[in-house]
Order: sequence, then C-alpha cells, then structure tokens
Amino acid sequence: KAAFINFISDEEWKSIEPVSSWFGPSSFLMSSMSALFKLSMWIRHGHGYLTENLGIPVWGSYAVFGLATLFLGMVLGLVSEILG
Repeated sequence: KAAFINFISDEEWKSIEPVSSWFGPSSFLMSSMSALFKLSMWIRHGHGYLTENLGIPVWGSYAVFGLATLFLGMVLGLVSEILG
C-alpha cells in the first residue's frame, strides 16, 4: 500500500512508457487471446459437465471433443471450398 502511495505522490508514473497499441486491451492480439481463453473455459466447463453430470468417462469426453473438432474442420473446409 505504501509503495503505491509513494508511486502516486512522487509522480513516478510519469516516467513509465505507455503500453504499445499492439498490446493494448482493445487490440486485435489481446481480443484474440481473450476469445481463446473464453473458449478454453467453455471446453473445461463442457468437460466437467460431461464427466460429472452425465457420468461419461474422461476418455469419452475427449472422444466427444475430438469428434467435434474433426466435424468442425470438415465443415470449415467445405465452406472454404464452396466460397473459394
């Protein structure tokens, strides 16, 4: 707490360079990282739901997500082929 108060009162904040726009909270890079984090949390909750609530074994949950990944890849490939 004291270090923060000294940081403000001694105006040490003036000597710090601002964050690059590339790493700013609203940049494409950080927005993408946020989306990947949200996706990983959704997958984690989905895995927990499948294993804890539905009683599917862990390997079964992995199989479900693996098949979903393959299916999504096939759909995206088909859409890419049609549009491209």
